[in-house]
Amino acid sequence: MEWLDPADDAPECQSRFDAWLAVWKAFSLAPQKLPVGFRTDSDVSRLCATHAVGALSAADAARCRRLLAREQVRLVPIASPLYPPRLARLVDAPPVLAVRGNPALLRARCVAMVGARAATPYGVEVATTLAVDFARAGWVVVSGLARGIDAAAHRGALAGGGATLAFQACGPERTYPTAHVKLARAIIPRGALVTEFPIGTPPRPPYFPLRNRLISALSEAVVVVEARIRSGSLTTARHAAEQGVDVWAVPGALGRPTSEGPLLLLRDGAGLATSADEVLSTLGSRLPPRPLSAALAPPDEPVARRVWRQLCNAPADLDELHAALSEPVASLNAALCALEIEDRVTRDRDGRFCVRGASLSVPDATSSVSDATSSVPDATSSPEGESL
Repeated sequence: MEWLDPADDAPECQSRFDAWLAVWKAFSLAPQKLPVGFRTDSDVSRLCATHAVGALSAADAARCRRLLAREQVRLVPIASPLYPPRLARLVDAPPVLAVRGNPALLRARCVAMVGARAATPYGVEVATTLAVDFARAGWVVVSGLARGIDAAAHRGALAGGGATLAFQACGPERTYPTAHVKLARAIIPRGALVTEFPIGTPPRPPYFPLRNRLISALSEAVVVVEARIRSGSLTTARHAAEQGVDVWAVPGALGRPTSEGPLLLLRDGAGLATSADEVLSTLGSRLPPRPLSAALAPPDEPVARRVWRQLCNAPADLDELHAALSEPVASLNAALCALEIEDRVTRDRDGRFCVRGASLSVPDATSSVSDATSSVPDATSSPEGESL
């Protein structure tokens, strides 16, 4: 048994699936109470009888199987050889992980990236660039599918040709936030959406810190890009520190609320992250060289073509491109990622983008990068708080 497929109609498979559904329902919100036998014993029906785990009714079990099959969700129980060892070491390891996508990625080498929902253009740019480079180096980028930094991390990993895992704080039949349904659909073929919560679980505030402990535990390093002092991102960093996972922080402009979290982490001993190579070198990994490209013709994609032509005139940063082209920051960021991957665009010593000329530039304390919060809901309006 590696994973459980709800579409498998063999009687013995359905029986095993239904037994794990019962375990999932009984222990999902109290995983620390899961009897130890469930971690290693494949005879789940016998264990359920031994520990008086109530079975679902035949109708409820059939309904759950139909719903999970429709959403193409597979279950990875804690007794499966596919269950990630980095999560199994937790005293409150989830009894079941629900996966939409590739369950094998749960055992890949991962780097987590988290940060502010109300991210600045600088934060989005840095998070995307880091994620592109982690993906190019063969690492899976883990985050939480929220707005801002987390979404940039997922998009960057995909733009870098890699995989990404999005951990959710709700049932597997949902996508939260709903604004990221399209992003989730892009992730599934190249990564996975993962949750420990059973069908019908809404995205309630207490579930996000629980989700965050899995993001950190699965990863070999956690990188924080912009965060307020009171944020889910710092909760993830605290989980990482308790789990023995290295914490890294990207510095930001002094006086900016989203810089306070990383600056606090740096004061407390977090690693200073100004490039992916800095993080990768401590993990025994490195970036591969970028392939050279002779393609000097304008790009086909309209926004990328406008950006490329603007940069042919003079180097520019994201704010300057936004002012010159009046394109949404997210569209500009995606275009810049594509141009960098194609080796059409690189960065100069000041961190500005330029055509075919690179480390990340740290903003000056007096810089005036726009917060870009006009299109981002206030953190208090969402149960997930500030972090993805």
